[in-house]
Amino acid sequence: MRIGYYPGCSLLGSSREFDESVRACAAALDLELVQVPDWNCCGASSAHVLDHKLSLSLPARILAQAEAAGLTEVLAPCAACFNRLASARAELVADPDLLKDVAEVIDLPFTGKVKVVNVLEVLDRCQDALKAKSVAPFAHKVACYYGCLLVRPPRVVQFDRPEDPQSMDRMMKAAGAEPVAWNFKTECCGAAFSVTRTQMVARMSGKIVADAARHGAEAIVVACPMCHSNLDMRRPEINAHLGADHQIPVLFITQALGLAMGLDPEALGLQRHMVPALALQPVAVSKA
Repeated sequence: MRIGYYPGCSLLGSSREFDESVRACAAALDLELVQVPDWNCCGASSAHVLDHKLSLSLPARILAQAEAAGLTEVLAPCAACFNRLASARAELVADPDLLKDVAEVIDLPFTGKVKVVNVLEVLDRCQDALKAKSVAPFAHKVACYYGCLLVRPPRVVQFDRPEDPQSMDRMMKAAGAEPVAWNFKTECCGAAFSVTRTQMVARMSGKIVADAARHGAEAIVVACPMCHSNLDMRRPEINAHLGADHQIPVLFITQALGLAMGLDPEALGLQRHMVPALALQPVAVSKA
């Protein structure tokens, strides 16, 4: 399978391990990632509160570049990037006059035909290959955390259930994990307020970590750089707020599945985490 790839800013900066694990899993699954040429920031998470046309033009330019490269789909692993690209595309396709206006702003031909997909959609298509290549079951209890942006708004995303999504749970179960039933699958972690309102993020993310622990999770699995950053990097603030010492690691879905496929933990970026995650080793399957 060949698909366009938009890493976005986070995957080349604060979430390098997500980019590394996406690329490692793609290679293992014979999925060819074609990076969108000359891509730019999608505008998350400030453009849409500053200027509406800017918030549409930034994603439109990315999709126009993908069109020019002959791509029909673009994978945006970052949940915020995915949401901005998909939402902008939906709004522009629904308003031909606005689409024409934005095409003039970006000075590129743009039709809005390129579909935007998130990492869960792509991995969901690879279920058979994932099962075939899984050699080391990820035998841990996991809390699958989707966050706000992967399955909302449903009229734009049109993938999975907005309140009780199941795709990540299915994948982790197929990888040998035991997804727990818990209460914070799609609750907000505090998102981009991590720096400006750290204590608010500690409170919101703390509820997520505490509930995962309460339900026996040994790891929290995510598909969003911001969610990962808040739950992982802000763990000292979270633990201080909770008056507890939660050491549950936070893994990207591609890291957990990569481990199940027997990929090298360091190639998946597990050594980059603030809360140690390298100890979460899968169980090797006996060949006897």
